[in-house]
Amino acid sequence: MTQRTVRRVRHRRRHGLGYYISVLVLTALCALILLPIVFTFLYSFFPKGEITSFLNQRGNYDVSVWMDVPLSPAVFSLRQYYKILIEEPSYLQLFCNSVTYTAAILAGQGLVIPLTAYALSRFEFRGKNMLMVLIMMLMVLPFQVTMAPSVITLRTLGLMDTPWAVILPMIFSPFYIFLLRQFMVGLPSGLLEAGMIDGAGPVRGFVHVILPVCKPILGAAAALSFADCWNMVEQPLVYLANNSSAQPLSVMFNQISTEGADVAFAGSALYILPTMLIYLYFQEDILQGVQLSELK
Repeated sequence: MTQRTVRRVRHRRRHGLGYYISVLVLTALCALILLPIVFTFLYSFFPKGEITSFLNQRGNYDVSVWMDVPLSPAVFSLRQYYKILIEEPSYLQLFCNSVTYTAAILAGQGLVIPLTAYALSRFEFRGKNMLMVLIMMLMVLPFQVTMAPSVITLRTLGLMDTPWAVILPMIFSPFYIFLLRQFMVGLPSGLLEAGMIDGAGPVRGFVHVILPVCKPILGAAAALSFADCWNMVEQPLVYLANNSSAQPLSVMFNQISTEGADVAFAGSALYILPTMLIYLYFQEDILQGVQLSELK
């Protein structure tokens, strides 16, 4: 028996019928989940006339026959991409607004959240437990509950209808503070003790000991926070209600009618790409960080 045949026999013994059924079911679920993304990229190359005529047929199908879904355009078109990127710069401006908000929020979170989580996990001070209770309360409250006091606070500070109204509240995200704090609490105390023996104080211990060990959870938090910031809709609609030019591209998708469906599909395709790239880059960190598997 050849070595390849031996490998096949071992593989069959190791994986029974249940394994192949699981693979089949998971593959079908993945295909179902990815189907909207595939159609988004596919229809982004349809000309405006084909998209409009197809969408205008909604509600007119015969329920006794299968709906005829076009899978390829009669005429391949890049007109909608030209319209978004060159002909109408307003779309590109909104895209740049999304990039600006996301970059500013992630930079602020990178400075505030790890330090806050480090202080809550490694130091004892008066009011620490009460502060954790408040963070957990804010974490479970939806935006609709905190919207009114946030608007009052921002209006008092004179920040309404400015980019800071979107950026500043998102920087102090209670969920990611809690996530990093829980990870840091589970780290062995011997790590910092070894650093202190080598002469590292709290600051050096944080930079040279804690942060390198927390790389998986930091990567997971960065990727998840990117998705939150990139796809936010409610915050800009409320905080920038009188300043539409400062709104991100995610808000624009709610204002497009059937006549602008070609632009909607092309804009959605462009809008999905950064999120997909970020996920692929941080995929391993997300799997390790969310499961909190390092050093447990």
